[in-house]
Amino acid sequence: MKLLLLFLVLFILPTLVQTQTPATDEAAPMTVASYKWSRARQALDARQTEIPVPVRQVIPQNKTFARNARINEPRGARDPNQDTLDGRSEAMEKNVQEARAPKSEPREGFSYRIKVKNGAKKIVEIIFWEYQFSEAENAKTLARRQFLCGVNIRPDKDKELEGFSLAGPSDVVSVGALADKTRFKENVLINRIEYSDGSIWQRKGWHLAEVKGSYERVLREPWVPGQCKGL
Repeated sequence: MKLLLLFLVLFILPTLVQTQTPATDEAAPMTVASYKWSRARQALDARQTEIPVPVRQVIPQNKTFARNARINEPRGARDPNQDTLDGRSEAMEKNVQEARAPKSEPREGFSYRIKVKNGAKKIVEIIFWEYQFSEAENAKTLARRQFLCGVNIRPDKDKELEGFSLAGPSDVVSVGALADKTRFKENVLINRIEYSDGSIWQRKGWHLAEVKGSYERVLREPWVPGQCKGL
C-alpha cells in the first residue's frame, strides 16, 4: 500500500509543477495577424469614476411581477427606486463625487493596435505583449511599448487589442525616419499568456520581474473588460 501511494505521489507531482510553472516554448500558441500604430487622443473613461451602486431597498415595485410590469412603461417614466431613502442617498453621493472629481483633459499619445488569434485549445484570459521598433541592419531594439490586456479569447478565435501610451516611436526615432522601411522595422512579441485553467505560457528570455513595478500599479487601477493597460 505504501509503495502504491509513493508511486501516485511521484506520478502526480510533476504534473502539478508543470501546471504552476510557465511553459517557455519558442513558438507562442498565439499568432499576430496584423499590427499598426498611430497618433491618438485618450479621454478619461467615465466608467473608471463610477460610484458603486448600493443594494436596492426592497420595495413592492422591485418584486418580480412589478418589475416585469414596468417594462411596458413609456420611456422617461420615473424609477420608483429614486423616491426611496437609498435612491436619494445614492443621487446625493453621486453629485458630491462628481463635484469633487478633478476635471481631466484628453491626453495626447499613441495607439498601438494588434490582432491576435488563439491557437491553443483553451480560453485566454490575460496577455502580456509588446510593440518593438528596431534598426533593420543590426536588429538593435530602439523602443519597447509593453501592454497587459484582460481578455476572453476562445480557442481558434481572434481579437483586436489596443494599447494607449504617452510614449511613441518618435521618442527615439522620428516619425519621418520610420517611414523609411529599409532603415527601421516594427515587430510585435507575445510575452506571456495566462489561461482560464490556470496554466501559463511565457516567452523564453522574458520575465515578469522586468515589469514588476508597473504591473503592480495597473492592478490597483480600475479595469474594464477587454481593456489593455500600458506597462
